[in-house]
Amino acid sequence: MAVRIRLKRLGAKKAPFYRIVVADSRTPRNGKSIAEIGYYNPLKEPVELKVDADEAKKWLGTGAQPSDTAKALLKKAGVITE
Repeated sequence: MAVRIRLKRLGAKKAPFYRIVVADSRTPRNGKSIAEIGYYNPLKEPVELKVDADEAKKWLGTGAQPSDTAKALLKKAGVITE
């Protein structure tokens, strides 16, 4: 099973809100997730980003691959440094 760290879109039309989740790569974007490790709200000023660093490091350590967007957000939160 390929596990990915990616975003799950919530919120109303034209008002997106995202959860950073760990999910099987075969599930749909808003499908069932294994774990929720944070959230991202791009509409707030300043941008609201919260990540459970310990949980994210645990999943990265077990082989979960972050999507490009999730990787950028994890870098911004200070979870990964590359």
